[in-house]
Amino acid sequence: MSIERPWLSSYPQGVPAEIDVAEFPSIVSVLDNAIERYRDRPAFSHMGKVLTYGEIDRLSRDFASYLLNDRKLKKGDRVALMMPNVLQYPIAIFGVLRAGLTVVNTNPLYTQRELKHQLVDSGAKVLVVLENMAHTAAAVIGETKVEQVIVTSIGELLGFPKGTLVDFVVKYVKKMVPDYALPGAIGFRKALALGAAATLPPVTVASDDIAFLQYTGGTTGVAKGAMLTHRNLVANMQQASAWIGTNAKPGEEIIITALPLYHIFALTANCLVFMKFGGLNHLITNPRDMPGFVKELKSVRFTAITGVNTLFNGLLNTPGFDSIDFSSLHLTLGGGMAVQRAVAERWKKTTGCTLIEAYGLTETSPAACMNPLDLKEFNGAIGLPIPSTLACIKDDDGRMLPVGEIGELCLKGPQVMQGYWQRPEETAKVMDAEGWLHTGDMAKMDAAGYFYIVDRKKDMILVSGFNVYPNEIEDVLATMPGVLEVAAVGVPDEKSGEAVKVVVVRKDASITAEQVKAFCKDKLTGYKLPKLVEFRTELPKTNVGKILRRELRDQPSGRM
Repeated sequence: MSIERPWLSSYPQGVPAEIDVAEFPSIVSVLDNAIERYRDRPAFSHMGKVLTYGEIDRLSRDFASYLLNDRKLKKGDRVALMMPNVLQYPIAIFGVLRAGLTVVNTNPLYTQRELKHQLVDSGAKVLVVLENMAHTAAAVIGETKVEQVIVTSIGELLGFPKGTLVDFVVKYVKKMVPDYALPGAIGFRKALALGAAATLPPVTVASDDIAFLQYTGGTTGVAKGAMLTHRNLVANMQQASAWIGTNAKPGEEIIITALPLYHIFALTANCLVFMKFGGLNHLITNPRDMPGFVKELKSVRFTAITGVNTLFNGLLNTPGFDSIDFSSLHLTLGGGMAVQRAVAERWKKTTGCTLIEAYGLTETSPAACMNPLDLKEFNGAIGLPIPSTLACIKDDDGRMLPVGEIGELCLKGPQVMQGYWQRPEETAKVMDAEGWLHTGDMAKMDAAGYFYIVDRKKDMILVSGFNVYPNEIEDVLATMPGVLEVAAVGVPDEKSGEAVKVVVVRKDASITAEQVKAFCKDKLTGYKLPKLVEFRTELPKTNVGKILRRELRDQPSGRM
C-alpha cells in the first residue's frame, strides 16, 4: 500500500528522498573507507590522548585477530562490552565487527541480576569490562557462557605517566574499584599484543549479519535484544549523513561524545556517522560531573554536540558554561527524550546554536525523524522522516489517521531492526502484518509533514476520561522561574480515576506547592492541573539521563 509523503516538500535543499543502502555492504566497509581517506586525522580523544584513524585501524585489527586466533570465535558469536566512554570502546567495537562477530553493548551500571540476564540471553562468549565494574561481572560470570573476561582500566591506553597516575587515583585515592576475583582474566593491552602476534584471517561481513544486539526495554520489563544488522546501521549512517551532509565539513568536525557509546544514540550519531565524515569524537567518561564536563568543554573547539534534555539543562545550570567559546559550534542534536522548549530557547540564547530535536528508537538504529539543520528557532516537532523512511499515525485498530489527529507513530525503513533476539512473540507485538514498527509513542502530523510527539502511550494520564500528556505539563512548569527539573505522572484518584502529580526539583528553595499550582492555572485547562506537588532533590534517571516516570509512580511520595 502506497503512502503519501507530504514531508518531502519540506525537505532541506540538497537532501535526497532516498539513500543508497547498497553503497557500503557493512559497517566495516564504511570504516575502511574512512581510514583510507583520513588515516592521519584524529578519530577519538580522551583525557588528552588522541588516536588517529590509522591507529584505530591497527588496534581494531589486533583485537579482531585476538578474538579469532586466540579465542577461536566463529562468525556470529557475541562479544559483550561493559565500559563507559574510554578509548578501548571504539577499538573493541570495530575489532568485533571486523571479526564478523556481534557486539553486545552492556550498561556498566547494571546490577548483577541485569548483567546476568543480558549475558545469558545473548550467549556472549567474551566480556570486556572496566575494572570499576569487574566485581559485578565476577559475581555472575560462572552462571553464563562467557569463556574469557578482558579487564581494562580508564588509564590503560592513556600512556605513561598519565595512564598510571589516572589509574592510581581511581583505584587508591577515590577507591572506585571494588575488590573482585576473575581467575583467567587478561588485560586489554595483553589481548591486543596477542592479536598483533598473529595474522588476521580474511573475514567476509555481509549486510544481513547481525552487527549489534542492542538491549532495550529494561525499565519496563525484561530487557530485549534488538537485532540490528550491518544493513540497518549502514542505512542509518547514510540517512543521517545525507541529512547533515550540507552542514558538516569532512575531516574538520569535532563532536562532543558525552552520552555513552553503549547507547544507540551516541553509537550511531557520534561514533559511526562522524566516522564517515572523518570527524573526531571527543569522549567524556563522566558527564554527570558537570563542573568537570564544563572544564573539559572549555579546552576543545568543538563543532557539534549531542545529548538529552537533562544533559543540556544541566550544562546551562552549571557555572562557567556561558563563558565557553561557542564560535565553532554549528550542530546541537537533542534526542532520547522530549526536548523542552524552555531548555531549547535558553540553549540558543547562550550558545547561538539552535537545539535541533531528532527522534529515534533502539529498534530504528536509531534515527527516524529529524528537524532541518537550518531551523532558526525551536519548533516543538521531532522533525520530518529522514530519507527512505515512511511514517504514519495509526489508531488502536490499525487504521491510518489523517493530518492533525493523535494516534500511535508507526515507522518503516531500512534502519528498522530484524526483530528481538529469540523473542518472536515480543517482535510480533511491535511489528504488524504490513511491516510497520509500532513505536508506542503518541504523535500527530501536520500538513507540512512535521511530526509531533505528544507522549509515550504508557505514560498518558486519564483524568475523568480526558487524555493528559505529561510532556505538556512538564513543558509549562519548565518555564517557571526557580524550577530546575520537573516530571509529571498519573496517580490513582477516587473521583477522577487518575490525577496529575508533579515532582519538582527546585533552583529556588522558597517555591511552594501552591505557587506551582497557581503557575499552571493560567496555562492549563482544569483537568490537566496538578493535584499533587512533590519536591525532591533529584529525579530518578537512566544512565543517559532519561527521567524514569515509572519509578516516580511506583516510589512512595516524599514531602508535598
